[in-house]
Amino acid sequence: MEGLASRLRRVEPAGDAAGVRASDGDPRAPLWRGAQWFRALSVVYAVGRQIDEADRYQRIGWSWVMIGAVVAVSLIAGIGYVRGFGRNRWFVIGEFVGAAVLALGTVWVASPEFTAHNQALPTTLWLTNPVVSAAILGGPVAGMAGGIAIAVVNAIYRGTFPETIVRDANYPVFMAVGLGLGVAARVAIRSQEQLREAERVAAEARARERLAREVHDGVLQALAFLARRCAALGGPGTELGALGELAAQQERALRHLIAETPSAGPTGPEDEGTVDLRDLLRPLASSTVTLAEPGGAVLLPAGPAAEVAAAVRNALDNTALHAGPGARSYLLLEDLDDAVLVTVRDDGAGIAPGRLDAARAEGRLGVSESIVGRMRALGGRAELTTGVGDGVEWELSVPRSTHES
Repeated sequence: MEGLASRLRRVEPAGDAAGVRASDGDPRAPLWRGAQWFRALSVVYAVGRQIDEADRYQRIGWSWVMIGAVVAVSLIAGIGYVRGFGRNRWFVIGEFVGAAVLALGTVWVASPEFTAHNQALPTTLWLTNPVVSAAILGGPVAGMAGGIAIAVVNAIYRGTFPETIVRDANYPVFMAVGLGLGVAARVAIRSQEQLREAERVAAEARARERLAREVHDGVLQALAFLARRCAALGGPGTELGALGELAAQQERALRHLIAETPSAGPTGPEDEGTVDLRDLLRPLASSTVTLAEPGGAVLLPAGPAAEVAAAVRNALDNTALHAGPGARSYLLLEDLDDAVLVTVRDDGAGIAPGRLDAARAEGRLGVSESIVGRMRALGGRAELTTGVGDGVEWELSVPRSTHES
């Protein structure tokens, strides 16, 4: 019994799946209810056999006391499992102990000749109940352990332990029942976990839709108004015009972001599926950003493609912030068969020598992490060419072989 307790402790589900009540949505509740119908039938069979066999016992009165105990144990266990308060390892261990005591107690009421050639007073069918309970609670390992425990009890009762463990056809049945019901219980728990995950993803999608509506009614409207007013009051080449263009860019980027389909998990280089990188770069084009792309699709896995687009977006943000008023950016997307190359160039003020090292020392890691770090993580490269008054040019390359499935 100590070994069985260890098995139940190891495989018993934790968290929401452990110790739940029927009203808590236990996915194994149908199995618990079905097991009690089996229990009821086994009790009917045990009582019927007692009526037929009682006169063959040496202590007939005690045999009726024991069959009453069988009915009482069955009633308590059935109520405990249906109501839910018995769905824990200690209750199941108690059921095993009760079954073992009643089975071994047959020696007290029957003769050695009877016990050598007949099943125990509770009957072999009734002794299967604790095996079923262990399997539903703890899974296939606990079910198999419970079957072995009951087989050992039966062999001890008949005085032939351990020989009959491998000879009696009933014992493999104990173990098969424990294994089969244990697998069914595990499948039920996993199915509910998958259902909960699907419900979580659906809830996140609904929350995203609500957020998108609120952003559209608030932030996007404000950005659009700011872009229009700056264009009307300022003009190309002025600081006010540059502010308006920046507002327009952020409006387009935000619209694109909230229009994306939410995924079930974080996006990363390992994400499955391919996308056309052109579709991710097109929203970045504007009156100050010119995009040149090939005529055919430039396919990359979804995760690496998103990382490349994010690096390009960061380079364009740096241009808008640091290149000076009136600076324009040019994007060139090239499909080189074995690699994808994106060139991001601007005609702005450029970067002074040592400026990036100083920014890194100040803790500003936009270039090193958002651009260089992203490309390095993809197995690619990011090369910077710049000088004071010469603008900035980035070459972002991603090898295809690294991300082919």
